[in-house]
Amino acid sequence: MTAPTLDAAPLDGARTTAVTPLPSPALLRHDLPAGPVVADSVRRGRAAAVDVLHGDDDRLLVVVGPCSIHDDEAAREYGVRLAEQAAAHADDLHVVMRTYFEKPRSTIGWKGLINDPGLDGSFDVARGLRTARALMLDLAALGLPLGCEFLDPITPQYLADLVAWGSIGARTAASQVHRQLASGLSMPVGIKNGTDGDVAVAVDAIGAAAAPHAFMGVTPEGLAGLITTTGNADAHLILRGGSSGPNFDAASVDAAVTRLGAAGRPARVVVDASHGNSGKDHRRQPGVVADLARQVAGGGPVAGVMVESFLVEGRQEIGPDMVRGCSVTDSCVGWDTTVDLLDELAGAVRTRRRG
Repeated sequence: MTAPTLDAAPLDGARTTAVTPLPSPALLRHDLPAGPVVADSVRRGRAAAVDVLHGDDDRLLVVVGPCSIHDDEAAREYGVRLAEQAAAHADDLHVVMRTYFEKPRSTIGWKGLINDPGLDGSFDVARGLRTARALMLDLAALGLPLGCEFLDPITPQYLADLVAWGSIGARTAASQVHRQLASGLSMPVGIKNGTDGDVAVAVDAIGAAAAPHAFMGVTPEGLAGLITTTGNADAHLILRGGSSGPNFDAASVDAAVTRLGAAGRPARVVVDASHGNSGKDHRRQPGVVADLARQVAGGGPVAGVMVESFLVEGRQEIGPDMVRGCSVTDSCVGWDTTVDLLDELAGAVRTRRRG
C-alpha cells in the first residue's frame, strides 16, 4: 500500500496500514497460568542465579540454548535433554535454558517467534505470544530455569513471570527505555556491552537499572499506566565482544571488573562465548569456553558463561525442508558438543574448589 502524500495525509497514522488488537497480558496469563510447580521452579531458579552472581553460591551460572527459538517442539526436546544435564551437574552448575523469542536486528530480517511464529511474514503476534508462553510453562515444569532477552518493552507483561534470568542486548544497552524496564524486572538481568565492544555503556546501564524509575508502560490489563520501580540490584555485566574484537580473555575480564569496581558495582561478570567473542562462528565457541574454564578453575571473577546451542550444529536459512533443531539465526553448537562443554565447565568449578 502506498502512503498518501504528506499534504493530504491525516494528522496521525499516515504511515500505519493496520492496528490489530492483542489479548491483554492478564488474559493470556489467565488462559495459561503458572501453577505451583512452575512458580516454585521460577523462584528457585531466580534465587540460585542471584546467589551465584553475588558469590554466595560457588557454582557457575551457565545460560545455554538456541540463539532464537523458531520451532517449539524441537525446543521441548532440547529442554528435556538439558534438564537431565542440569540435574547431573547440579552440584557445580546452575543451568538456565535460553528461551529467546525476540531477535534484535541491525537492519531487517526475521524478528523471532513472537513477532512471526509462522516464519512467513504473517506476523501473528497473538499466536506467537501464546506459543511462547505455552512452551515456557512446559520447560519450567521440567525444573529448568529459563532465560530471555527483553527487546520489546511490552513483552515482559506476557512472559516475565516465567523468567528466572533476563538480559538486555548490545543494541539496547544504551536505551533509557530498556534501563527503566530492567529496573522493575523481578529477576536478575544481565546487560551486554555495546556492539562496538564498549563496556562503559553497559556499566552505566547497570547503574541506571539499579536506581528507582517512574515511566509510562502497559498494565497487565493492557492499559497505559505509570510504572514506578525500586531498582534492580541484581543487574550485571555480560561481555560479548564486539566490532573491536573479543573480550573473553583474562585481561579483558580483569579490565571490566576494574571498571565495575570503580563504578561501585559487584566485581563479577558473565561472559558470552558466542556473538563477538566467537565471530558468530559456532566452531569457535568451544575454544572460548576452554579459555573461560581455565579462568574459572584459577579462581577468576567469571560468574557465568553463555553458550548458543541447539540439537543440530550450525544454522540454516528459513525455507522448505529445514533441518529440525538447527538454528535459523546465529549458528549454534550441536548437542554432543553442548554435553562436552557442560562437563568441562563443571570440571573447572571442581578444580577451583580444590584450589
